[in-house]
This record gives sequence, structure tokens and C-alpha cells, in this order.
Amino acid sequence: MSAIDFFYEFASTYSYLTAERIEARAADAGVEVRWRPFLLGPIFQAQGWDSSPFNIYPAKGAYMWRDVARLAEARGLGFVRPDPFPQTSLRAARCVLAVDPAERPAASRAIFRAEFADGAQISDEVVLRRALEAAGVDADATLAAAATDPVKAALRANTDEAIAKGVFGAPSFVTEDGELFWGDDRLEDALAWASESVARRP
Repeated sequence: MSAIDFFYEFASTYSYLTAERIEARAADAGVEVRWRPFLLGPIFQAQGWDSSPFNIYPAKGAYMWRDVARLAEARGLGFVRPDPFPQTSLRAARCVLAVDPAERPAASRAIFRAEFADGAQISDEVVLRRALEAAGVDADATLAAAATDPVKAALRANTDEAIAKGVFGAPSFVTEDGELFWGDDRLEDALAWASESVARRP
């Protein structure tokens, strides 16, 4: 079975949309998904940005909010604009890396829903605890593990790997042969490439 790395940021609106549909789409395509939370902050800082480009460029931001609202409504998803935006996602990403890989999809979706469907602050331990419990995850163990050096190092490694692979935004998908696809609207293209790459192998 072929696979893709799904690089996502908890502060990213489009990552929320993708997290809600990637498993079903990947199953249909026969592609394994590796859930890879990372941080966009270092990438933006390297470009001289101190915030999301959706804040820096107002017209782009206005379009994004309307676009995400349309897509969420069409897909039957709740959506509210979190305040502030972008939210601090460091602790959320560490929590997801602290759980078993099999639990990451459910934990990730629960955190995204807390932020973008409920408008909660995902930097708040109470919010994270509630989301983890909703995902069926041991919240106490996860929050404790999220503060350990190995988990902190894992998040840095994910972010460094994303940068090395050319990732500049979220969500991004990287196939096993190194093809990069960016954006929720490129999910199907990434899955098709990954699926067809099996046939291209010598």
C-alpha cells in the first residue's frame, strides 16, 4: 500500500477541513495516511511574517473566511471564526504526538472541532482535556507526556522535516516519492499520485 504524509497545523482553517475527510478519501484510494502535526510559525518567520498571511493581507483573509464557511456548510461541518486567529497550537500539537499513532486521527479531529466548530481556545488545558476525552484518549497521561522532552523533540522533528520537504503552508501532503501537494483542494490529487505511484515503481 502506498502512503502520504499529512502535514497539518492546528491553527489552520483548511487543515480542519481536510482532517474531517482525509481518512475516507484515503481509504477509497487505497492509501495510508501518516498524520504529521507541525508548526507553521518557523516557516512564516523565515519569510519575515509575524502572523498568518491571512492577517497580513486583508483581502486574502476575507476571501479565506468566506471560502471556509462555504465549504464547511457544504460538508455539514460546524464553523466559527476563532478569536484570536491564529491560535497558539504548540500544546495541541504536542498532545497529538503524545498519543498512540492509531489515536491521532480522532484526537486531531476533536481538537480541530473544539477550535473551529466551537470557537474554544486550544491553548487552554481544560479545552484540550475535553477534546482528548471526547476522542477516547487518556487525557491525564497525554497532557503529562506532552510536556516531556521526547514529545517536544518529535514536534521539532516534524517541523524540520516539513521544511526540508518544501512545505510552506497547511495542509500539505507529501507522497513517498517526494511529490508535494498543498491545500485541501489538492487532497484528491495527492491521493491519486500516491496510488498511481505503485504502478510507476520498477
